[in-house]
Amino acid sequence: MQLRYSFRLYPSAGQRASLARAFGCARVVYNDALRVRETARSEGLPFPKTGDLSKTLITEAKNTPKRAWLGEVSAVVLQQSLRDLDTAYRNFFDGLKGKRPRMGAPRYKSRKDTRQAVRFTANARWSITLGQKLRLPKIGDLKVKWSRTLPSVPSTVTVVKDSAGRYFASFVVESGPEETGPEVTPEVGIDLGLGYFAVLSDGRKIDSPRFLRRAEKRLKKAQRELSRKEKGSKNRDKARARVARAHARVADVRREFHHQLSTQLIRENQAVAVENLAVKGLARTRLAKSVHDAGWSAFVTMLEYKAARYGRTFVRIGRFEPTSQVCSQCGVKDGPKPLHVRIWTCGACGTVLDRDINAAVNVAKAAGLAVPARGAQGRPGPVPAPRSEAGPHPKPQPTTAR
Repeated sequence: MQLRYSFRLYPSAGQRASLARAFGCARVVYNDALRVRETARSEGLPFPKTGDLSKTLITEAKNTPKRAWLGEVSAVVLQQSLRDLDTAYRNFFDGLKGKRPRMGAPRYKSRKDTRQAVRFTANARWSITLGQKLRLPKIGDLKVKWSRTLPSVPSTVTVVKDSAGRYFASFVVESGPEETGPEVTPEVGIDLGLGYFAVLSDGRKIDSPRFLRRAEKRLKKAQRELSRKEKGSKNRDKARARVARAHARVADVRREFHHQLSTQLIRENQAVAVENLAVKGLARTRLAKSVHDAGWSAFVTMLEYKAARYGRTFVRIGRFEPTSQVCSQCGVKDGPKPLHVRIWTCGACGTVLDRDINAAVNVAKAAGLAVPARGAQGRPGPVPAPRSEAGPHPKPQPTTAR
């Protein structure tokens, strides 16, 4: 499988200018190609092919005074920009055909976009130098903060500038069978929520860190300062960068939490089951901020690709499975319950159940996993005494030794 490894870049002032030039040229070629295709569509002409666009918008455009500056960047960057447009169109049409979730039609890119990216393939002849720097054509040797070792030779590298003004190098590498971890016995079901980020079928509960809620005071102050700056001023740009850095810190710690927890669960369990949540629907309710703060989709995506990487089993069950309504001990459906009911008693078997742990066990059972029965029980329910034992017991009478 293909994996991405991202590392922080620290370009010099001249290299930042070269990267900005590359970002701008790739954006212009993308917009020119989109304009040509939209014009052809509106006039009823055939859909222009990528090869024809490459010849017209890159090779021939470099020889014109209007687009001569396209020759200042690597041609591979411009070619990859056209491929990005092809991918955008393919995703759009596949969404219309029902092959994937619906997406909007390709849109023009703006130079004011806070995120910029260019991609270099092997044809660009980029390399990692002996001094552990990233050498890119027409940009130079970039300083890289290597946090880990690449498992294989990368096929492509994407240079990304995020909203906070940070630069990253994202490498695509192939992961072989040597990544498969040793087999283990436990299997676990996971119930994701807001009170607890995750409740496991073995009874463990992982608290929700609520990174955004904890950083709200700092974010509110930074955004208030931004709103008071004059539009178009340098101070407003600096304030916008401070807001972006504050949001980036929140996103970074959330991503680190997801990585650590997902890696731990994949290493400890041979099979993992989760419920397919309707995150988009929940994000339109009054719980939207808390739902986005939890980041369930990113966490489940990490579980899925790490399970494939380490040879584990990953199962998604349907979102309409009544995991909170069924007793995991006897299987009787007890009906829906309000959210404030966290512990309930099964009317059939009398077991007192923890709502979240019971749901996690039902998730595992719906996925066909083996889970311990004790996982769902909050505490033993009261057992009615037999009629022969009902009532007060007689006081024991002293016996006389003989």
